[in-house]
Amino acid sequence: MANISIKNKGVIGIPYAIVRVARPVHWVKNFSLFAALIFTQTLFIPSYYITAIVAFVAFCFATSSTYILNDILDAPKDRLHPTKKFRPIASGQLPVFVAFVEAIILGVVAISIAAIINPLFLFAVVGYLVIQILYSLVLKNISVIDILVIASGFVLRVYAGTFAINAHLSVWFLLCVISTSLFLAAGKRRAELNTIPTAGLTRKALAKYPSELLNSYVTMFANASWMSWALFTFYESPRTDTRFWLLLAEISKATTIDKLLMITIPVAIFGIMRYEKVIFEEKSEAPEKILLTDAPLIASTLTWAFLVIWILYSGATV
Repeated sequence: MANISIKNKGVIGIPYAIVRVARPVHWVKNFSLFAALIFTQTLFIPSYYITAIVAFVAFCFATSSTYILNDILDAPKDRLHPTKKFRPIASGQLPVFVAFVEAIILGVVAISIAAIINPLFLFAVVGYLVIQILYSLVLKNISVIDILVIASGFVLRVYAGTFAINAHLSVWFLLCVISTSLFLAAGKRRAELNTIPTAGLTRKALAKYPSELLNSYVTMFANASWMSWALFTFYESPRTDTRFWLLLAEISKATTIDKLLMITIPVAIFGIMRYEKVIFEEKSEAPEKILLTDAPLIASTLTWAFLVIWILYSGATV
């Protein structure tokens, strides 16, 4: 029986660790590449969404490559972390050499796919890889800079999707993306600070953040997030020729047909409030897991997405 267990660990354990170290659950962040597809109203044009899907796959490989490299470099510190110590490399389930080869292969495949799409998307992928490698080597240990780098990853994802389909997103949307990215990044650090007893040992930058400072960052960027979204909906809402909206506009001037996206503002505010609540409950060290497991946040996100798509595609014209 012992021999069978050892055999299974070698045959099943290593392949499982190879998949797990790539952190596929984090790929949920890469769905932000589809933002340009949705907001430029090209979601149902086959050539556009096929390109966006290919770009999504490329970025999944790129992000996984950087996660693996980060885990290799962080393995000694991860062993001191209450949850990261169970990661494949830190726990010894996956040899460092195998992990390194996997990271190289995924990075090369990501760059190869990006080169097929177009030069600007290739630039975004390579830029992301370079920034994340620098983050893993140096930047994660520098307070404030580490938050900015984490946020830049979200911004690059959105604009990589824009480059992939050669689209244009307004400056108001850029402001919204930047604000929300900083909110998520600051929230991640705020939750990390109090959930890790040995914060200074597992991540140097954490020792340089007073909790009051991170509280201020979270509050500041939360406000900036909903306000920038409100500005975007005010300036960028599409007009529509749908009879339902035209009828409402005839009944009352309050239901103007060129500010339709503004009805999503309350939903966005609720989502931000909910996520901020999670942050201060010290559960948001991993945003991707919260987005997949917190029922109120999932409900608000789906409601917001439904309203946005409905408004943009229910007879709207540009």
